[in-house]
Amino acid sequence: MGINLNKLANFKAKQEAYAQLVRNGGDAETQGKAFEEMMNAFSMDATDYIDNTIKTSFEGMKAPATGGLTNEERDFFNSISNGDLSHKTSQEVVFPETTVDKIFEDMLKEHPFLGLIGLQNTGLRLKFLRSDAKGAAQWGKISGDIKGQLTATFSDEDATQSKLTAFVAIPNDVLEYGANWIATFVTTQIQEAFAAALESAFITGDGNDKPIGLNRQVQEGVSISGGVYPEKVSAGSLTFKDKATATTELSGVIKSLSVKENGTPFVAKGKTVLVMQPGASMDLEAANTMQNINGQWVYALPFGITVVESEYVPDGKVIAFVPERYDAYTAGDITIKQFDQTLALEDGQLFTAKRFVYGKAQDDNVAKVYDLAIANTGKSAATTTKSSK
Repeated sequence: MGINLNKLANFKAKQEAYAQLVRNGGDAETQGKAFEEMMNAFSMDATDYIDNTIKTSFEGMKAPATGGLTNEERDFFNSISNGDLSHKTSQEVVFPETTVDKIFEDMLKEHPFLGLIGLQNTGLRLKFLRSDAKGAAQWGKISGDIKGQLTATFSDEDATQSKLTAFVAIPNDVLEYGANWIATFVTTQIQEAFAAALESAFITGDGNDKPIGLNRQVQEGVSISGGVYPEKVSAGSLTFKDKATATTELSGVIKSLSVKENGTPFVAKGKTVLVMQPGASMDLEAANTMQNINGQWVYALPFGITVVESEYVPDGKVIAFVPERYDAYTAGDITIKQFDQTLALEDGQLFTAKRFVYGKAQDDNVAKVYDLAIANTGKSAATTTKSSK
């Protein structure tokens, strides 16, 4: 049995408080404090959750459904319990590769935005070899000269990665429950800490020791001050007033993403994602929902558009982007080390877990930011279609 995050009331409340600060552009110190409070709430809530599960359910005494620990994983988490991983030295201990894979897979499953943006798990160092190619195929005799020409511009660049560090607090009560529950507690905590940091950074990150978010300008020659990339200006307003209006507005969104910054055409139709705040997508859904002759409500968006909700989208905004043109990577091993500085826990152990992250749009036309201008008319935008006889 894993940890049901919806049962962690304090954690969910602190998570929303952190997201609100991100949306409103709170300063780094305030956001950092809110993030810390969010993860502290997770630690307390998750400990109570595990404790109650074990005390009230016979099934709780069994190994939680973590997919089954390998021998390497069982030894690793037993070592955390026994305190013999040499964490108090400068040595960093590497998580088993199978554990890292599980954290990554569960993170994408629980956080749809990270899956849609195409987050990839890769090696320690990133190097991109990109090309913009134009090819021409020409007819000719079989024995004739090769007439097709291929021109390409290649760029070889190193990716500047940012280090993402999360604190992992393990109360002594959890340490007493054995490797399976320790694995569930630790991996879920790292998963949620990394997911919150990654999702907020890929959407609104300013590039200063963090990824460059979708709402930031990355055009050639952009003015960067103190490592901070400027925010994009609004590309217009979306009202989703009714079905016809929504279709027209969305076609404009697709057109705006259908050309690269250098003027090269790009097929954005069928590849575009709209990121919206939770609940805001209901206005779009209402404008594109209709009732068929069988009385069933059918929802379909034009042009192959996908909608995903994220609590880190700034208030009153919609971000449209093409996932395959945004580079999002986590790199290197997940390492863990006991935190032995001024902060200490009397009733548990505190560790730091770190990973390297890269995120940046390939050019400035990868994403557009729109104002969400919904008129509160109190009327449904859904359309009912009746059969004609």
